[in-house]
Amino acid sequence: MTIRSRHETVTFKHPFHLRGITRELPAGAYDVVTDEETIDGLSFEVWRRIATMITVPVEGLRGATELLSIGSVDLADAIAADSSATHD
Repeated sequence: MTIRSRHETVTFKHPFHLRGITRELPAGAYDVVTDEETIDGLSFEVWRRIATMITVPVEGLRGATELLSIGSVDLADAIAADSSATHD
């Protein structure tokens, strides 16, 4: 079994919430890491997501960040909500 990590930057135009994180996160660019593993025993290469994590600012500690585990569906929902949000 092989494991790989994919890194991407996701930008939110509006403050947002993610399930499992109790506070509102500010608009901005966030680093997202997705860990995937191969499914052995197939005649072709297939990857299965095993973890999704996002780097967020630590509340009350300027400049500090923490890496939190999140659900990939929760992230997709937050991205969709941000895309459809209206400007205040």
